[in-house]
This record gives sequence, structure tokens and C-alpha cells, in this order.
Amino acid sequence: MRRMLSLAGALCAAAVFVTGQTPKGSQSDGALGNRPGATREPEFPSPSIRDYKPRTTLVVPQHPVPRARFPVVDLHSHQPMPISAGQFDTVAAAMDHLNLQVLVNASGASGTRLVDALGAIRASRHRNRMVMFANISFRDVGPGFGEKAARQLEADVKAGALGLGEIMKDFGLHAKKADGSRLHLDDPELSPIWEAAGRLRIPVLIHTAEPQEFFEPLDMRNERWLELALYANRRYPADRFPRFEELVAERNRLFKAHPGTTFIAAHFGWHANDLARLGRLLDEMPNVYVETGAILAELGRQPRAAHDFFVKYQDRVLFGKDSYQPDEYPYFWRTFETGDEYFDYYRDYHAFWKLYGMQLPDGVLRKLYYQNAVKLVPGLRALGLR
Repeated sequence: MRRMLSLAGALCAAAVFVTGQTPKGSQSDGALGNRPGATREPEFPSPSIRDYKPRTTLVVPQHPVPRARFPVVDLHSHQPMPISAGQFDTVAAAMDHLNLQVLVNASGASGTRLVDALGAIRASRHRNRMVMFANISFRDVGPGFGEKAARQLEADVKAGALGLGEIMKDFGLHAKKADGSRLHLDDPELSPIWEAAGRLRIPVLIHTAEPQEFFEPLDMRNERWLELALYANRRYPADRFPRFEELVAERNRLFKAHPGTTFIAAHFGWHANDLARLGRLLDEMPNVYVETGAILAELGRQPRAAHDFFVKYQDRVLFGKDSYQPDEYPYFWRTFETGDEYFDYYRDYHAFWKLYGMQLPDGVLRKLYYQNAVKLVPGLRALGLR
């Protein structure tokens, strides 16, 4: 009996060591009894995941930041193509309040549609506030596709495109070759495109995969449960889609195979939850940069680690927002610029946790907000940014 009790205690201690948590109803190592309340059940019905929003009693200094400290280039925006004069007036008015100087329209266009989009910008009184990236439709890829797409990219850059992308997540997840097989990100047929981007000295903004939890089972251990329950199209079950790690491996082989091409991994490459891993990627691939679209919740829950990452890789991180919702930008400014604690994120289905400020130095903020973008995107200097 003593040996059995000793074994049970050892197993409990091992569980605590491995998981950092005491199993429900058991006692912590060295204790004589169970944790208080370990076996109790609530007297009242539990609130739903959407209803439980406790008011905090924490009182700490609050420093909202409605306007960025320095001018900002948003490298990852999505706008109409072509944008009408009235639409541009609305967008530009919000930009002025936020200190957004330039939006990169990464919705992507090519050929006549790109020319029309560029024409609308040039005809506007806000012509210095938006630039266009070109894009490629990866449909029915077969022999000769890459060379043809590379020639079109050259024409699009000549027309005024300043980069390529956002190459969307469909590339890798949904795009098929002409024979019906999945188009892999590192398919050699596409090499002429990436080589052309390097030769033209334009960056490639590429969105690969989605957050890793989107590929995991939808259960009570998934920290993106509510988002996945709300959006069926964000679930990628194993019987229908490649795995997260498979897509990341293809992407990384693509980056390594074209060292002369500048790649910007959208959304921090979906590694904002593992900054050490992202750091290793940047160390191995000097042609790769990242942007901050849609990953603020990850940075804000690890402010010290994120601060150190941004300082160490200050020449490799660019600002991007993704969806253009003006009232959401101040959350980015506050997270980057202040040391505030425990404040809300703007979409609770992305994160159930609070944000904390990273308090970045001014030199790092300038690089993040605009200097790195000016370095990577030809043509931005012509808009007066230095």
C-alpha cells in the first residue's frame, strides 16, 4: 500500500513538473491535503464563454495613444480598387488623425485592373498617401506559368507597382495546379516570379498558413475556440488541409532558395506566439522581414519578450495592420509606445487576455513605423518619407 501511495505521489509530482498544474482533485507535492476548493462545483450555472466579462478592480495608470508618436507607413492595408474620390477622402481624414502617412494597398491587382487602381490614386488630391502592390493569381499552374507571371510582374512594376503581394493564404491552402494537385509554396515552376522580384528590387509580402491553433482540434483546450466556433472557414482539419508545419517548411524552403529576393512574412509569419523560433528564422535568412498585421494580441501578452525581440531585430520588423479599421490603430500605438498594464484588446474573439505595453525606444519606433518600409520599398522616398 505504501509503495502504491508513493507511486501515486510521484505521478502527481511528475504531472506538476511537466504541466505546471496540479490535476483537479489532487494535492500538490508535499501537501497533506487537497487544494482548497479542488473538488467543489459552482453553486450556480456557469456563464457562457461570451457572457463572462468581469469588471476589473485593478487601478493602474492609463495612457491611451490616439495618434502615433512618429509618421507611419502601413505596409499591409486593404482598400478598394480603384478607390473612388469620396472613399479616399474618408480614408485620408482618418489617416490624418492617426498620423498614418502612407497606406500600401496590398489587396493586389495586375494588368488593367492595377493600371486603373494606380490611375485613381494619381488623380486624387491624396496621391502621396497610398501606393499599390501587384499580385498574381495562382490558378491552374502548369509548364510556363512562372515565366509568364514574371513577365506580367515586370509590366506591373513598370506601370507603378512598388511590390508584390499580399500573396494570400490560399497559396498553399487552396490553390491547385492544372493537374488538380495542391500547389506547394516552393514549387520550382514559380521560381521565375521570385527571381524577377529580386531582380526588380521589390519586396514580396506573403501570407502563409494561419495561426497554428486553426489547424488543431476545436476543443476546450484551443485558445482560439470562440473565433473558430464563429468562423467555420478558419478551421483547417487534417483530412482536408496540409498541416501548419508542412506549410511553414515549404515557405522556409522558398525563402532559402531565393536569397536575392526580399520576402516580408505577413503576420509575423504566424510565429508571434514563439518569438525564439521567429528569431532563429530571421538569423538564418537575412532576406526575410516580418510585419505586425493581426498579431497584436500575441505581442501584448508577452511585453518584455516582445520588447527585447523588437530591439534585437529592429531592422527587420515593419508596421502592418491588415484590415483598415481606424479605431483599432490606437491599440497598436499604446502597446508599442507605453508601459501600460492590463488593457483590453479590440476583438475579444481573438484573445481572452489583456494587453500590456512594450514601451519601445524612440529609435526602434521610428524604424518600425516608417524607416524600415522606406528602406525596403522603392518609391516611398519620392513621397517625402526619409
